[in-house]
Amino acid sequence: MHQPVSDATVLKASEECAVCIAPSTEAVKEQLRASEVLHVDESGLRVEGTLHWLHVASTSTLTDYEVHAKRGHEAMDDAGILGAFSGTAVHDHWKPYFRYEGCGHALCNAHHLRELQFIDKQYQQPWANDMAEILLQIKAAVGETPAPALSLSPAQLEAFEQRYDEVVKAGIEANPLTAPERKQRGRPKQPPPLNLAMRLHDFKGQVLAFMYDFRVPFDNNQGERDIRMVKVKQKVSGGFRTLEGAKRFGRIRGYISTARKNAKNIFEAIREAFDGNPFIPSPATH
Repeated sequence: MHQPVSDATVLKASEECAVCIAPSTEAVKEQLRASEVLHVDESGLRVEGTLHWLHVASTSTLTDYEVHAKRGHEAMDDAGILGAFSGTAVHDHWKPYFRYEGCGHALCNAHHLRELQFIDKQYQQPWANDMAEILLQIKAAVGETPAPALSLSPAQLEAFEQRYDEVVKAGIEANPLTAPERKQRGRPKQPPPLNLAMRLHDFKGQVLAFMYDFRVPFDNNQGERDIRMVKVKQKVSGGFRTLEGAKRFGRIRGYISTARKNAKNIFEAIREAFDGNPFIPSPATH
């Protein structure tokens, strides 16, 4: 007989599962805080009919999801990871991340490439295509450098830095600052090409972090992939009816993602959690 499972049974099981995996959730947070490189990202999520935010902190072997009403540092503080993190955080330049000064920062160059492509097509500014080529050439040079090297050679670093500076200068010169209106308050709004050129100038070290330290990736694809899975769930079933339900889903989804990354059978991991022995990845695996 095919007996349908009631909604109440599923709800009760998810509540119990979230409690059973609590030791794993805390262990993953601790290991994320101790990691050398951490991917962080955030995306909107519908909860109780209003916009909330899904925050992810992850590595190739660990995933932690947090759902919060806020997008900025208040939510990040509540997640309890970045405040105690001292490695390198990879992200997309969302400003609240820079509030955490106890760690290094690296910017996602996949985002930069998309912005450069837009500027090249929309504004026909040659420097944008030149910068994209430089970033891809540096990425190729990193990939071609044999172990045990941990960075490009001093000669390569100097040559790439010089070319980078020249292109950034060209980008700034191609977009002179707009004089603010007399009664305008605050910083005058500038066009996208100048905003990007200034960012590449001001955050040169964070943009090129991947060539100075091979542990740092070229982009934040790991964080984007991890957050995309939950976004797919929202597209299929809509938003969450309660904040607690959304947070519970995040904890369980983080547990499943971590198990999968460690080649652990998902059904075994869930069964072991209900048996009082949730899967906890070994720190040695990452």
